[in-house]
Amino acid sequence: MKTLNVVGVRVELPTNQPIVLLKETDGERYLPIWIGSAEATAIALICDPPDQLPSRPLTHDLLKDVLEHLSVEVEGVEITELRENVFYAELILGQGARISARPSDAIALAIRVGAPITCAEAVLDEAGIVIPEDDNEEQEEEVEKFREFLDQISPEDFMGPSSTS
Repeated sequence: MKTLNVVGVRVELPTNQPIVLLKETDGERYLPIWIGSAEATAIALICDPPDQLPSRPLTHDLLKDVLEHLSVEVEGVEITELRENVFYAELILGQGARISARPSDAIALAIRVGAPITCAEAVLDEAGIVIPEDDNEEQEEEVEKFREFLDQISPEDFMGPSSTS
């Protein structure tokens, strides 16, 4: 397993599909994982917090609070495999419990509790990419576009018409 750090949330152009971008700590490969808008918001709010966080906890904040209340520690997140273009992950909880999770949810929780994120070497071999240094300016432009998008939305925008709380 290789340890990864969250670089941030980016938007893939021209589809405007959000991705979470991870980078191996002791290497040069990046791991882009396509995620939903709600998960992108949940990750971006913690990685690059705006001036004002939501007044009510998001789902990942709620899960963090429940686990803390139950005295269950999140020991880590493992991105375990890539099968038919779908990433799979597991939450590693205290006493060795392993729970299957979407990588986006697992990452959102891991950054909230400060748990390490690791990835199977085979997944990095298959999906990892090296981003040339010349792309830094283009990456920053994408980050700025996504920040502008986040400035215009709120967690309530992701609630369906029947949601009341």
